Amino acid sequence: MRRRRREPAPVTEGMTTTTTGGSRRTSAIPRSEPRSARATATRQRILDAATTEFAAHGLAGARVDEIAARANANKRMLYAYFGGKEELWLTVLETAYAAKRGEERAVVVDGLDPREAMAALVRFNLRYTAAHPEFVALLNQENVHRAAHLTRSARVRALYSPLLETLAAVLARGVGAGVFRAGVDPRQLYITIVAVGHFYCANIHTLSAILGEDLASDAALALREAHAVEVVLGYLRP
Repeated sequence: MRRRRREPAPVTEGMTTTTTGGSRRTSAIPRSEPRSARATATRQRILDAATTEFAAHGLAGARVDEIAARANANKRMLYAYFGGKEELWLTVLETAYAAKRGEERAVVVDGLDPREAMAALVRFNLRYTAAHPEFVALLNQENVHRAAHLTRSARVRALYSPLLETLAAVLARGVGAGVFRAGVDPRQLYITIVAVGHFYCANIHTLSAILGEDLASDAALALREAHAVEVVLGYLRP
C-alpha cells in the first residue's frame, strides 16, 4: 500500500521549522533583521505600537497582548523579532534616543554668530521635547528603573549626544569672539539646556493646573523658549 506523501507545513513569517524523529516542530527564533519587506513592516508596526503602549503604561504596566493587538500582529512575531518584553522595551528606548540624535545632527550652527548658534540649540531642545511627549515618558520610566536596561545596551555609546560636541565648539567660538565667558563646562551647560526643556515638558500638566494656564499652548511655549534662551545667554555673557 502506497503511503500518501505529506506536504510540508507552511512556515509562518519569522518562524523556523525543524525535524526531529520524523516529526516537525515550529518555533520562534529571535533574529536581529527581518528577511522581507513584509516582515520589516510588521516589525515596525510592533515597534510603533510598543512605543505607544510603553509611553502610556511604562514597562511594568504595558501588556504584550495589547502591543500585538495594536500592531495587528501575531504575538509570536513579537517574540520572534524582539525576544521578549524587556528586549522590546530596550529597542524602543534605543529607537527613541536615535531619533532625537538624528535630528540633533541635522541642526547646523557652524555659520551662525555664537550667540545665535547657542540660542538655536536651546530652542531645538525645548521644541523637540515638547513635540515628543512619548520621549519624555519613556525617559522618566527608565529613570524609575535606574537606567537598568539602557546601561546594558550594546548601542549605548552610539546614543551619545552630538549636541555636547556642538556645544563645546560653539562655546569655543564664543570665547574667541569675546561674547562668551571662559571656563564654562560643556557637560554642565548641556545638562542645564536639557533640564530647562525636559522639566517644563515632563511637568506641563501639573504646572498648568497650579499656574492656571495652558502651558502647552503655542503662546506659552514661545514664552518659555524666549526665557530659556535668555537664561542660557545671560549665564554665558562675559
